[in-house]
Amino acid sequence: MVGYAAYADRFAGTLAGVGERAAYLRDLGVGYLHLMPLLTPRPAPNDGGYAVMDYRSVRPDLGTVDDLRDLATTLRGEGISLCLDLVLNHVAREHEWAVAARAGDPDKRAYFHVYDDRSAPDAYEATLPEVFPDFAPGNFTWDDELAGWVWTTFNDYQWDVDWSNPAVLCEYADIILSLANAGVEVFRLDAIAFIWKRLGTACQNQPEVHELTRALRTVARIAAPAVLFKAEAIVGPADLPAYLGVGRHRGRVSDLAYHNGLMVQVWSMLASGEVALTAHALQQLPQPPSTTAWVTYARCHDDIGWAVSDEDARAVGLDPVAHRRFLSDWYSGAFPGSWARGLVFQQNEATGDRRISGSLASLAGLEAGDPGATARILLAHAVVLAFGGLPVIWMGDELGLLNDAGWADDPAHAADNRWVHRPRMPWPEVEAGRDQHGITVGLRHLIDVRRSLPHLHAASPTEVWDPRDPRVLLVVRRHPTGPLLAAFNVSGEEARVEADVLHWLGLHTPGLRDAISGTAPSLVEGAVPLEPYAAVWLHDGD
Repeated sequence: MVGYAAYADRFAGTLAGVGERAAYLRDLGVGYLHLMPLLTPRPAPNDGGYAVMDYRSVRPDLGTVDDLRDLATTLRGEGISLCLDLVLNHVAREHEWAVAARAGDPDKRAYFHVYDDRSAPDAYEATLPEVFPDFAPGNFTWDDELAGWVWTTFNDYQWDVDWSNPAVLCEYADIILSLANAGVEVFRLDAIAFIWKRLGTACQNQPEVHELTRALRTVARIAAPAVLFKAEAIVGPADLPAYLGVGRHRGRVSDLAYHNGLMVQVWSMLASGEVALTAHALQQLPQPPSTTAWVTYARCHDDIGWAVSDEDARAVGLDPVAHRRFLSDWYSGAFPGSWARGLVFQQNEATGDRRISGSLASLAGLEAGDPGATARILLAHAVVLAFGGLPVIWMGDELGLLNDAGWADDPAHAADNRWVHRPRMPWPEVEAGRDQHGITVGLRHLIDVRRSLPHLHAASPTEVWDPRDPRVLLVVRRHPTGPLLAAFNVSGEEARVEADVLHWLGLHTPGLRDAISGTAPSLVEGAVPLEPYAAVWLHDGD
């Protein structure tokens, strides 16, 4: 399966419009469509739709719940599953629960974390990070109507719900089943890492998070067994496996989880031209349970935070702070010789951390006119398509869309430069078949080839091998028909797949084929040469 993610309005205007474009997605090879937040949010600002005011209705500009049901039916007819966001950590201040709490309803007040004075908030703040330090410092907001401090991890208008209250669990179970009845098959569990609070911690990744997810999953398995859960857990490598289940929870929590680390490492490799850090970091993650899978991606709707752990960086001789600084400099275009054109998002003056906004094409050098840009774009997709799991393409990346120069023209977006990589779909260009850089043709070819290779099914284990050539990432996929070696030259120089790797895998045979090119690769001194930014998927074709 290959996925696609988009804002419904920016992709096709309305939910009905998305249905009219279903054939485009089918022809691209998509079997999973994630539409960004479309349940009714509060009026702007609303954190891009993640401040939900009503889980049981759809944004009026997009359509109605009946339109959502019709879309799900249309998509299913094309073999496409619909994924929607379900924000679990918080609701909008205007949600009916919060309105009732402000009106004095004690039961609804107990749906939230409310404190009469600053003693408890100050105790929590001692160990809490800030998600949006620029425009939402702190984690608590005073509300006059509540006459209390309410927990607001993200923005002052997003109230964290109290999952220690069993009524909250029941409310969300009912919401999930209601949306499942409308045809939603996958739920992206937004901000899942934050839902349990514990004093003295960062209030992320607590054990109860996984207990609660498993409880919701059990309800779904009983009443709507086609439903899958996808954990939006943008967390460190050590914490990530638990979202798919470890120990007694193995395979019983979420069915899918974002492999944020792979996305970060793709960009780290392309900037540095080296793979040692990536190989080491990816080797630290265990295989996911066989009934679960990673969601892999090169870009998404969000900024890129440089989630490179200090331990991983030091293990390969890098200064972690310096490397993260280098990545921010490179992708903002500030580093000498950089071909990237990104924007700094949420600079933290205290820590020096800077996240980056920008479209895949602009970050890969297409906006700068760099001659290696198309090859980098296709290389990034070749990595996520071959790594294992469910690869998801961000809307427009299949076309090489650049940064939206008018992203700040809408006053609602002017303070949030993440809208630079959320342009509208240029349907006239798409329908005219414009593909001057060969990105669309190249990506469609990769998707078609992937579909023909059983080695790349999500059930096949993924191994990341120690690099031989420091510029080449080696990924092995095991299958009963034999192994497949995916090799990626992340540099602008010629590189090679060393002969010993082929020997170890039993691929040093006359039947050696590169599935991408469909040819037998040439061998130089027993090794496979790789052009700059080249990807090969090597297997025994006999």
